[in-house]
Formats: sequence, structure tokens, C-alpha cells
Amino acid sequence: MAERPDISIIIPALNEAERLGPLLKQIAALGLARSEIVVVDDGSTDETGEVALKSGAHVVRHPYNIGNGAAVKSGIRAARGRLIVLMDGDGQHRPEDIPKLLTETERHHMVVGARAKGSKRRLHRYFANHVYNVFASYVSKFKIEDLTSGFRVLKRRDALRFIDLLPNTFSYPSTLTLAFLRSGLTVKYVPIQTLYRSGQSKISLVADGVRFLLIITKIATLFSPFRVFLPVSAFFFFTGLGYYLYTYLMYHRFTNMAVLLLTTSVLIFMMGLVSEQIALLRMEQRSPSGRWEFEGED
Repeated sequence: MAERPDISIIIPALNEAERLGPLLKQIAALGLARSEIVVVDDGSTDETGEVALKSGAHVVRHPYNIGNGAAVKSGIRAARGRLIVLMDGDGQHRPEDIPKLLTETERHHMVVGARAKGSKRRLHRYFANHVYNVFASYVSKFKIEDLTSGFRVLKRRDALRFIDLLPNTFSYPSTLTLAFLRSGLTVKYVPIQTLYRSGQSKISLVADGVRFLLIITKIATLFSPFRVFLPVSAFFFFTGLGYYLYTYLMYHRFTNMAVLLLTTSVLIFMMGLVSEQIALLRMEQRSPSGRWEFEGED
């Protein structure tokens, strides 16, 4: 029986035959002891799967393209290591940064490679990521330095705990990050440098940008709903109060619109309270033991 590896490096790939080979060679050159490479071919139409097989990687194939997040989930299920390294297959992540992330796993549940200043990123994506980071930091009450980074290390048992929450799209890093923080698991950001994505990006700025914001809002209401409902309730309350004062001073009337706004604020506030209780119950049911574990856990 083959010895179980300690580290599983999971690489989702879609039509990356040209870039995958050099990446796998760089990872092999690191000489990581007791490690395996799992490449998930997400319905590629080129030789991505064959290139990975020739490089000695374990290949999981999707019969058709499902999505980057779905490929990550397939990789997590197929991985055998205690620790999981997630990285992209397009060459933007540098394999030499893997040991840097691994050194922090003894003290943190998840270690994320945060794209530092000087990383090769297009300007519009830099500003978009900044907006995501600010919103997610507000929701989680924790300074998030790179919400959408796909380069991270975590324990397989923690990944399996939240795997059914992960979407099939590119936004799985956002879900993982907020799920960990909401559950009281520790997250560490390590600065890294990245390269431009080779070729044409698979992410659409407009379509995927809007989708990211919607998914982050959905994740926020899933894990910290009151952080979303309270500002909305406050907006309607103060708008209704201001409108009431205006109509009272100008016309000495308490209008139906003021009643509607104030009533809406109360309803949203009560919905937030109920959602918060449901979120707490969900997280308690998802927690396997409540223990604080690092070394020696499976």
C-alpha cells in the first residue's frame, strides 16, 4: 500500500497544456517530502490531462467544464494529504512560495498568499480586489488582505468541513475565507509576488465582477447576516425619520411614506435577528468537535 502523503498540491486547470508542464517541473524541483500533485482537468479541449499524467501527477478529469470551484472541490475529495495546497495552473503563482506558506501552518488553520505591492496585476483588478477586501473585512471584523487569492494552504479536514458551501465558480476563495473566520478558525496572510496570467483571462471583469459582489453579499448573509441587515435597516429608519421631520415641519403631517419607511426598517431589523440565530445554529451543527487542534490531527 502506498505511503500516505503529508501534502497534496491541488491544481485546477482548463486548457493549460502549454503552461502546466513548466509549472509541474518547478513544483517537482522543490523536493517536498511526502507530497503529491493532484491536477483537476476541468473539461479541457487540449492536452492538459496528458501533460499532467506525463509529469507524474494524479489526474482527475471532468467530462465537461463545470467551473474552477468545482475543480477545486474534486481535488479536495481526491487528495490524500493532511495539508492541502491550492494554486492556479496558469503560472501566476510561484511554486517557490509554497514552503513560505507551509511554515505558517503550525500556528494557523489557513495560510493565504496575499498579492503584495509589486505583483503583476492589471490596474482594474487591483481596484476591484480592494473593494472586495474592504467589504469582506467589514463583514468578518478581520482585516482581509486578499479575498480572492487562490493560493492558500489549509488542512484537508477543514476543507471537507466547508466543501458543500463552496460554489462551482471562481469565488470559492471568498467563501473559504469567510467560512473560516466566522467559525473562529485562524487565517494568516503571507505576502507573495504574482505574475500576469498567460494568455487571455477566463474571468470577465463585468460579468464576474458583479457575480463576485453578489456572492460576497450572499456569503455575508450566510455567515454574518446582521452585518448586512443592520445597515439596510438603519438606512430606512433614518430616511423615514428624516422624511417625517420634513413633512411635519413643512405640512404638519405624518405621511404614509414615513410610516412605510419606518415599518420597513423594523421588519428588516427583525429579519436580521432571525437570520443571525439561524446562522449561529448552522455553524454549531457544522462544527465537528469544537476543539482547537493543530499538530497531530488527521
